[in-house]
Amino acid sequence: MKTHSISGCRACFLVLVALLLGCLSAGVLGPREGLGAAVVGAQGEAVAAGTRAYLPLVGRSWVGCRPIPGASYGTWPIIPPPTDRPAEEHGDLNLALRGYRPTEAYLGLVDYGGQTDPDAPQLTGLSSPPMVPPFSAASQVHHWVWGCNCRGPAITDPQVTLIAVASSPGHLIHVPPSGYDIGGGNQVLVLYAAPDRITLKYTGEDNVVYGYTLHLERLCVDPDLLALYRQWNAAGRERLPALRAGQAFGYAVGPSYGVAIRDTGAFMDPRSRLDWWR
Repeated sequence: MKTHSISGCRACFLVLVALLLGCLSAGVLGPREGLGAAVVGAQGEAVAAGTRAYLPLVGRSWVGCRPIPGASYGTWPIIPPPTDRPAEEHGDLNLALRGYRPTEAYLGLVDYGGQTDPDAPQLTGLSSPPMVPPFSAASQVHHWVWGCNCRGPAITDPQVTLIAVASSPGHLIHVPPSGYDIGGGNQVLVLYAAPDRITLKYTGEDNVVYGYTLHLERLCVDPDLLALYRQWNAAGRERLPALRAGQAFGYAVGPSYGVAIRDTGAFMDPRSRLDWWR
């Protein structure tokens, strides 16, 4: 009986192998996912033939993205005029339009010479208490070509224009403090918000032409803040949400989130110790 059972199992195995080979030859089972084909990653990354581009997430809501307990948000009038096109279609406000590509670079603070602004935003304040977090990746944001209103080549000077700040899911993200004030004790205006990204401005204009602008990517924006932004964006943007220095407005949803900073429109190196991490 024992010998008969083993022989039967071997026969069944051979039949199963034959069926699988037949399915493969007939094309019933396709190629393994990711072998020579485009696939979309969990963070909305389109990957094909060894290239990577960060694209806007369409129709996705973050699982477990809930309001911050006890948080409340107000608005502040902008310095007119409002932006000249819908914010979600504006290459200076919605960083998803530009996208960014990975680059090999030193993942730590770098030292530049020259003068610095003693009132510049201090990115140590993204966390409470303030700290210099590890950097887990570096990227280059793309230029924006206004003639065609389309993405251009990657910015290569400076070498790095976006860093991935190491974090952990649920870690609260705060407004980095600066020596500037837009009024009413507020530090920044929210020029653009989506479930997974936000653009903060350290002056009262509805553009990035003057002052400092901070882009944060791949995080959970507090749904209450997002709803307030959408309300005033739809109403014509005479007012926009305003946040105080140190105020929490979102939290990390993965092992890192992206940070890019601009001065009078130009993307700067977010690793600069002298400017942002004093």
